[in-house]
Amino acid sequence: MTARRSAEETARLGDSIYERDIRERVEPKHDGEVVAIDVASGRWAIGENVIAARDLLRKQQPTAVDVWLLRVGDRALHRFGGRSLRSAG
Repeated sequence: MTARRSAEETARLGDSIYERDIRERVEPKHDGEVVAIDVASGRWAIGENVIAARDLLRKQQPTAVDVWLLRVGDRALHRFGGRSLRSAG
């Protein structure tokens, strides 16, 4: 069994993979959708919501342990109050 990474390491790797390999391929066509990234393999899937993205990734990479989830076009997957940074200003 693979040792789990810390949440901070998973976030750092997931953000790096997203910026390097995924962002240009999904923005702006998939704005608001969710990307699930297996940080060990770099494989990823996109879905309309967390469950859809997770299930698609699980089909591709059933052994994924450290998965980073993010919303396309936004810094936060979930938000409590406030507004999108994109609309700020």
